[in-house]
Amino acid sequence: MDRYPPIAEHGLVGDLQTAALVSSQGVVDWFAAPRFDSPSIFAALLDHDGGGYMRLAPEHPDAACKQLYYPDTAILVTRFMSPDGVGEVVDFMPPDLTRTATDRHTLIRLVRAVRGTVDFTLECRPRFDYGRAGHQLELDGNSGLFRSPGMDAHLQTTFPLERDGQDVRGRVRLKAGESGGAVFTVCASGGQAPSPLTVDGLTAQLDDTGLFWQNWLRQSRYRGRWPELVHRSVITLKLLTYAPTGALIAAATMGLPEQVGGERNWDYRFTWVRDSALSVRAMLDLGFVEEATAFLHWLVDRLQEREGKEEEPLQTMYRVDGNPDLPEETLEHFEGYRGSAPVRIGNGAADQLQLDIYGEALYALSQGREIAQQATYRGWKTMARTLDWLADHWDRPDEGIWETRGGRQDFTYSRVMSWAAFDHGLSLADHFRRPADLEKWRGARDAVLEQVMERGWSDQEGAFVQHYGSDVLDASLLLMPRVQFIAPRDPAWLATLDAMDRKLVSDSLVYRYDPAASPDGLRGSEGTFSLCTFLYVDALARAGRLPQARYTFEKMQTYANHVGLFAEEIGPSGEQLGNFPQAFTHLSLIMAATTLDEALDAEQGR
Repeated sequence: MDRYPPIAEHGLVGDLQTAALVSSQGVVDWFAAPRFDSPSIFAALLDHDGGGYMRLAPEHPDAACKQLYYPDTAILVTRFMSPDGVGEVVDFMPPDLTRTATDRHTLIRLVRAVRGTVDFTLECRPRFDYGRAGHQLELDGNSGLFRSPGMDAHLQTTFPLERDGQDVRGRVRLKAGESGGAVFTVCASGGQAPSPLTVDGLTAQLDDTGLFWQNWLRQSRYRGRWPELVHRSVITLKLLTYAPTGALIAAATMGLPEQVGGERNWDYRFTWVRDSALSVRAMLDLGFVEEATAFLHWLVDRLQEREGKEEEPLQTMYRVDGNPDLPEETLEHFEGYRGSAPVRIGNGAADQLQLDIYGEALYALSQGREIAQQATYRGWKTMARTLDWLADHWDRPDEGIWETRGGRQDFTYSRVMSWAAFDHGLSLADHFRRPADLEKWRGARDAVLEQVMERGWSDQEGAFVQHYGSDVLDASLLLMPRVQFIAPRDPAWLATLDAMDRKLVSDSLVYRYDPAASPDGLRGSEGTFSLCTFLYVDALARAGRLPQARYTFEKMQTYANHVGLFAEEIGPSGEQLGNFPQAFTHLSLIMAATTLDEALDAEQGR
């Protein structure tokens, strides 16, 4: 067992309320419950000695490990090949189809030998509340109960367990065709014990879970060139969506570094308005109307709950239930992934001013106009009041899309998305024939455009730049053509694209910006942003640069991990960095694929 396996050496399983990472060595080294944003139970990925883990793997020292997903599902299969035989661990979490928030969650680990004879070892070492809370073990044959304040964790196996302090170990020898299993169930203290464990019962749950995912994916209407890549991405987005509210989290993890050994280690287990809003178009393009509708209702609820209050209509991010309270603190007792400290929980960027989120919110409501709650009169009035507020408050410095901590600036992207908010609001008013202060919105929209064209352009770079008065380029502006702020083949935009090629692109990978040229208040550097690479593909396709767009997209696939997942960034040696897997990366992959498919089809006369 590696102390810290590569970030990319993991698959994701989940039940639509929480999720777990399983390494290619058969180790569950990240799991938080009962929600994505709850305290961890297994967090060895952030502290090998004190974070907790659950390992189920062969004893053979020379076993080779391979991982794959069962086709069109979120069922993860880890295969171990050794001279003695071939074994498999099948990990999955049965989805809760009631869509009601629950404190009971189950991780099933079905183990089997497919060739020869395989000796499997189990180690279960939970560490509750980010390793801050102790627990007591009650062991009885094949069952263990870990009691911690406020939470119980039941471990059931088909083979004997033995005590190892307050943790457990177990061993089982399986011959070809034989199966066993281990089930880890968490619930509130004093909750009902799980039903007795049988291999047949586990197999039935495996079949039911597989059918759920395959039936859900059949809704997809994607018929493009990259079905496996796109469908793995949309399954990942579904896994990162909190079913009771429809809120999409940014990533399943917290604290994984953007630079190993650096301080850029953030908690991403929350719902960013920006990321989720852009996912609406991606989900609708693929035919997943229910998921898009659920988020739009969540978004309108956030707008309505602040009506009449003297504060910003929207916060940058929220907890999955809409709670805006995300205080940032440091887990001093965690050493961090390969020494990457501090490890943070919560996120102080929730209190930042980021004006672009209004553009993304209106973009989402506009894209989903036939299904969105703003079609109701109350929903429309809420949205109209938001735009009235923005018309009076858009012209301010803010922290920007990248949540920099180096002070507020007049970020060009924030202005572009403010323009998009007014433009989409005007479109919706016309579509629904709703009352609105159209003159005020139109005046604000035009003022923003004129300001960006005059102050967001650098003659020295021959390009639109990160913020007014600078010559720094910023990849967030790759969204300008998508939101129709500028035509994708406008000479000014093509010049900007050329400047990005020179300054931000490295072997088709794209940096967000240059921290050395535009200090962001943090030490160290970072890798290329996978999100930005896919936005680059989208922009290239819209600009008609199809060979470059397709080659960039194909090359980016080589950076995916072994099961098609992406973290936030790509490091200098092609390694994945940052929280994993990242929703924004996967939704931008879908955006790029659909745009590129459409452009290639048009070129080929389809």
